[in-house]
Amino acid sequence: MLKSIQNYCNQLIKEFDLIGSDRKGILKKLAEYIQAKKSKNEAVNLIYICTHNSRRSHFGQVWASVAANYYLIDQVSAFSGGTEATAFNKNAMDALKRIGFQLKQTEQIQNPKYKVIYGQSGESVDCFSKVYDHPINPKTDFAAVMTCSEAEQNCPFIPGVDLRIATTYDDPKASDGSALEAQVYDERCRQIACETFYVFSLIKNKL
Repeated sequence: MLKSIQNYCNQLIKEFDLIGSDRKGILKKLAEYIQAKKSKNEAVNLIYICTHNSRRSHFGQVWASVAANYYLIDQVSAFSGGTEATAFNKNAMDALKRIGFQLKQTEQIQNPKYKVIYGQSGESVDCFSKVYDHPINPKTDFAAVMTCSEAEQNCPFIPGVDLRIATTYDDPKASDGSALEAQVYDERCRQIACETFYVFSLIKNKL
């Protein structure tokens, strides 16, 4: 893992006490789902979903991949999607860059694809905006992690889902163009990172 990201992750695990007890109860349900899959030696597929698949859902996808790597939990694949496709938001990408992620654009199109690199050997996450049922995403046997309340309300039914769980977060988009923009994006990124690491810590410790 890239050193700056490793250091960031080492600090995250010291912040679990900042997560409220009610929130931990919700996150534990996701950990139990992953652990149940692992106990049957089944692949774990997680789709992080928000409205535009531009900010929070990408944070979820990236941090689930990093957390699985950090805790050496294999057979975990993280995806993301939205109720509509837009583009991976620049402010969200900048928040990841400030931590130490390396982003490489792989296509010059309106909705480009990026490799979000976190490993010294090139370990990465492929990110681009898409609807949650895009062909690249699993169609059955997955957990849908709803990262925004609007997507939670606008997706009354998701075919093929094993578990649907709402871990909604405030949208950092509200800070766009303000003096607090970078701070708000950094805070939301860290919140999602910390809670995702808490989930995977429970699995590492067998709940």
